[in-house]
Amino acid sequence: MNLPPRPPTAINSRGHPTEFEQIIQEKSQNFVGREFVFTAINNFLHRHNQGYFTIIGAPGSGKSAIFAKYVTNNPQVIYYNAELEDKNRADEFLINICTQLINQYSLNYTSLPDNATEGSWFFSSLLQQISDELEPNQKLIIAIDGLNCIDRNSQPPGTNLFYLPRYLPDKVYFLLTRRPFLREKSGLLIETPSQSLDLADYPEQNRQDIQAYIQRYLTPLTPLPYEGRGEQDYSPPLQGEGLGERSNLESWLSNHHINEQEFCVDAEQLAVKHRLTTLSENNFMYLSQVISVIPSQPDATRTVSFANTENFYPESFESNQLPPGLEAYYQQHLHKMIPPEQGTEYRIDVLNVLIQQQKAISVDAIAQIIDTDEYEVEEVLENWLEFLQQQRIASETHYSLYHSNFRDWLGRQALKTL
Repeated sequence: MNLPPRPPTAINSRGHPTEFEQIIQEKSQNFVGREFVFTAINNFLHRHNQGYFTIIGAPGSGKSAIFAKYVTNNPQVIYYNAELEDKNRADEFLINICTQLINQYSLNYTSLPDNATEGSWFFSSLLQQISDELEPNQKLIIAIDGLNCIDRNSQPPGTNLFYLPRYLPDKVYFLLTRRPFLREKSGLLIETPSQSLDLADYPEQNRQDIQAYIQRYLTPLTPLPYEGRGEQDYSPPLQGEGLGERSNLESWLSNHHINEQEFCVDAEQLAVKHRLTTLSENNFMYLSQVISVIPSQPDATRTVSFANTENFYPESFESNQLPPGLEAYYQQHLHKMIPPEQGTEYRIDVLNVLIQQQKAISVDAIAQIIDTDEYEVEEVLENWLEFLQQQRIASETHYSLYHSNFRDWLGRQALKTL
């Protein structure tokens, strides 16, 4: 296959293609916490001679921000983002990533072979060439954000996502992010050291980072040491996926007579429900979008109710309206869960059950409610794992939507008309 002519990939001063630089800058600004993730990555890199390290997390849990901060502090890392438009195809990935490797390591290629996108042969060849030339203390690290966005139809069935190599040369590592998935349908067959870190397994660390993020909006920016990770710079606070502009939260709290400490500390400890820490459910996308709509010059006459999520905003903000960014984010979820061009048999029925349930529910219980076979329910839920939470109760898996605010938003949609 002859590759169509295309302009060369532009590289910025840090080594990342300019097409990725904006997202790196946006998501790495105002970052704090996630030390447990960086520690796990570094431990893996020092423990193994090569391998795959995967960060798993629900939508909005901060995966992209973690990668953006990591590659900002480590500009030698090769970076690719499959979430960007037209970047989820295998051929585009191979052209982009091979070009990065050739440019960064000054390999002797003036252009890519015509068949460079026909499998992993050329990509693997570059990795081996670079590995052979690395110094003992050097590592080639490739970070790929958004594996769940890859278009599997862009390559033959049974091949690894993006043709990622089954075997890796020494000193070659891949860092990956993806949403929750069914293990047997991972899309990757690898025979090299691997490790996964699921953000959901660290609720206390996530809660602390959520509170640090909120606190960042109450106090002036104070740099923090990047402890335990070499000579790299590190400063707060954490930016969630899709973080908006910084709002004057401190002024807003003062005008509404809300104590800062009470606002930031866990709601259960203060017997005050529905404060931001609780409402966020450790989700940075939700938190950042809520903070972004708090007015920077609040009217002292406005009143605020924390009775529920919708009434969190000032009176001028309609109770059934979400921040625009969050509304669009949820629309994307729904479009992927129930694609307009595909049949919706059982999907809407299953989704309506999940919407109505305040607690996690089993496959058997869903099947009984909608009067269908458990297999049909299982098939639907397996396709939705990235939007679900799983909980083991009495040796049985129970399911719920990943965030209660997403569930509430779905409840206001006319699902029967989709």
